[in-house]
Amino acid sequence: MLEDCKSAQERWGGVHRLIDRWLGERRTLLAHFDELKAACDADLEEITKPRIDAFSELLMDYISAGHFEIYPQLKAEAEAFEDGGALELADRLLERLEMSTELVLAFDEDYATPVRCQHYLTRLPAWLDRLSKGLGERFSLEDRLIARLHAAHAPEVRASSGA
Repeated sequence: MLEDCKSAQERWGGVHRLIDRWLGERRTLLAHFDELKAACDADLEEITKPRIDAFSELLMDYISAGHFEIYPQLKAEAEAFEDGGALELADRLLERLEMSTELVLAFDEDYATPVRCQHYLTRLPAWLDRLSKGLGERFSLEDRLIARLHAAHAPEVRASSGA
């Protein structure tokens, strides 16, 4: 997506816009998460498969965007700046992100069909608690990735540090 940019400013500015869009998707995901959690607390039996599907789709889209768009761009940026420390950190953090990815995939599988959804409906509150913890850790790790692999290379940061 960003490979055709003509200058470093265009390229890394594009990464910044990509990250901004992705963080907006995170806010949307969290809003849907909160709504689903509130619905569970109000009346679990009223939660429909389409409602779970809508949440799960946002969740899968967010996770996929991280793995296939954001993380590769962040690593490419660190490579372009020859930031070995950032690349080492990225490898460690990306490994830790796999745990929450597996959690999300398991959730999606449990609620994939109408029969499975009905079967696991009573487990939804517990699932949301697990997702809350897993996503909280994921967001923290992703924020560290962004701070180390992107924000550290932003022009205003380099200018203020004398680089």
